[in-house]
Amino acid sequence: MPENVSRLFDIDWKAFKPWRTMPIRHRMVDHPLLQLDSLTELSGRLDAVGRVRSHTNDAYAGTAFNLAPLLYPPAQSTSQTLANIASAKTWLSLLNVQADPIYRSLVDEVFDELKPMIDPVDAGMRYRAGWIFVTSPHTVTPFHIDREHNFILQIKGHKRLLCWEPDDIEVVSEAARDLFLSNHSRALALWREEFRSRAHVLELEPGMGVYMPSTSPHLIETCDEPSITSTFTFYTDSTIRHARLHTLHQRMRGWGMNPSAVGAHPLLDTVADVAAMGADRVKGVIGRLRGQTILSDRVPYAHANIA
Repeated sequence: MPENVSRLFDIDWKAFKPWRTMPIRHRMVDHPLLQLDSLTELSGRLDAVGRVRSHTNDAYAGTAFNLAPLLYPPAQSTSQTLANIASAKTWLSLLNVQADPIYRSLVDEVFDELKPMIDPVDAGMRYRAGWIFVTSPHTVTPFHIDREHNFILQIKGHKRLLCWEPDDIEVVSEAARDLFLSNHSRALALWREEFRSRAHVLELEPGMGVYMPSTSPHLIETCDEPSITSTFTFYTDSTIRHARLHTLHQRMRGWGMNPSAVGAHPLLDTVADVAAMGADRVKGVIGRLRGQTILSDRVPYAHANIA
């Protein structure tokens, strides 16, 4: 592995495990593209193409993550929210910033530095994306899971991050992961207050962050001041294989079967994965012959129309 020399990050790469959460430190607090004036300009460009998501501080830990903007829509516009973020009582997310030419350079700046360190232990980095959260005090990112590996970097303010390991089936069941990775539904990933006792709790100040693997359950609470947080996400060969196996298991559930957990039987997983890859290729060929648009996950940057 390359020497642990980094301009942007302080990460113990010898201790890094791609499928385990890990606190990190970074030096991006003063990055010009992560200051509120630059983010306000970015929000105008993203708002015009529907890539801003927001909800009020009425959302809580157990609110359905995808439905929060519909259930608790802010009264103010995006520009008004950012201008009054300390009092706006709003959680606001700038989505897929890699689609913006200026911010793609930020996403590449981050991943070009991370890639040489990650590739030796988790090869095939691709599907790069960036997400930036500007939030009022006392707002919540509801409990949920994501498909990607994830670097969360605190830029301004104080947040409390609760996260759980990606194989904690007491918090998010194997069936819930199967459903989510097969069709993006988080319907079975439901919050219970007793999960707090199982969580890694990280108090994030500027310059601090955390690495979270794919499907790590998490919940984030903003404290007494406004917050800016940047998140950089990506796929690897292992995340794509992981999703493919969970998708297969979801199909098996539809056939009335009860498959073992992904990873419980590595040899069977290998055989199943080869079969699933073949089936996916056939499905893709048939779809293209029918004129369907098939979005590949083997591309350098995440598709901007998928949140």
